[in-house]
Amino acid sequence: MGTTPGGQAMTLPVLDVAGTPEEMGAEHGRIAREQLRAFADERVRLAGTTAWTGRELGRAQVLSLGERCLDAHRAYAPDLAAEIDAMAEAAGLTPAEVLIVNGFTDFVDTVYAVGGATPPAVAPTPEEAMDCTAFLVPGERSADAHAMLGQTWDMHETATEHVIVLRGAPEGAPAFVAFTTVGCVGMIGMNEHGVCVGINNLSAGDGDVGVSWPFVVRKALQQRDLDGALRCLTEARLAGAHNYLLLDRHGRGANVEATTTRAVVTPLAGDALVHTNHCLVGETIALERPRDDAAVASSVRRHARGVALLDRDGLTPEDLQAVTRDGEAICYRGAPPRHVATCGAVVMRPATRDFWAVRGLPSASPYTRVPLPA
Repeated sequence: MGTTPGGQAMTLPVLDVAGTPEEMGAEHGRIAREQLRAFADERVRLAGTTAWTGRELGRAQVLSLGERCLDAHRAYAPDLAAEIDAMAEAAGLTPAEVLIVNGFTDFVDTVYAVGGATPPAVAPTPEEAMDCTAFLVPGERSADAHAMLGQTWDMHETATEHVIVLRGAPEGAPAFVAFTTVGCVGMIGMNEHGVCVGINNLSAGDGDVGVSWPFVVRKALQQRDLDGALRCLTEARLAGAHNYLLLDRHGRGANVEATTTRAVVTPLAGDALVHTNHCLVGETIALERPRDDAAVASSVRRHARGVALLDRDGLTPEDLQAVTRDGEAICYRGAPPRHVATCGAVVMRPATRDFWAVRGLPSASPYTRVPLPA
């Protein structure tokens, strides 16, 4: 079970899809049709506002830029592009609309950087943002010598109702399980080979027409080890900035601060790696675009709290789940004016193929173990 921000019980929906990319996309689009249409309408509208991108664009202008991004996605991952096409058809949407739903927090970087002939009129200060707290724990610090990955997923509190777990058995590719939202091919996940991916949103000024982060996540979940997952990042022309946390079944992990023009890899060593929503490396700090003071303060506070909670030995999956429930800084309910809340969380242990997830506030809801497809 999960909870709404107000505390009402909410289930953790699991959507099973299998087969060819077209079959998987069509099933997803058919089941999520009404939710996806409403979600797409909201995201396309927000992408044309100064609050999110520093620009005022009409719907046609936003969709035109989304269409320009489609070619990059088709070149990077033709199978995932086919999944998006089939999802769009089943939902009665265009591929550009579904693409914007998928990679919205990268797409706003693209609009900010190339969405007009002149620089943005104002620096965007969105009322809602993805403010996740994520962490990698090395085997040396865990109770059973197995490395782990965990994170919250924080967004405008209304996003909680769109959270699902997508469990996929793709034809010719590894089976996977992914925490995501309706219409999105994957946000946080693990595959049958024990490759795990987590994410944090970053805001950079070097966005461009390119590949959005959910495609990177799903392509990484087609790999067999850390090296393959890293190549999915380093060989991609990204649309916008995100931080990626990668871990494989051997306990090899890395944190990657990635923008359109920079990717900085920090290998997992003897201590936990914690990341929130500000850059920690000089090359990427130089590319950050302005954020409101409250968002920056939240990111710094959550990072410090995560480091403090994970600076010990003998950590268990239950301990990582407890970190996501921390009421001092990490797990929080929506409040005016931003209404950002912890809308869910995930803990993964790839060596044992364990994936636990919760929809809604982890502090008010039990985690559910979701197995990989049989």
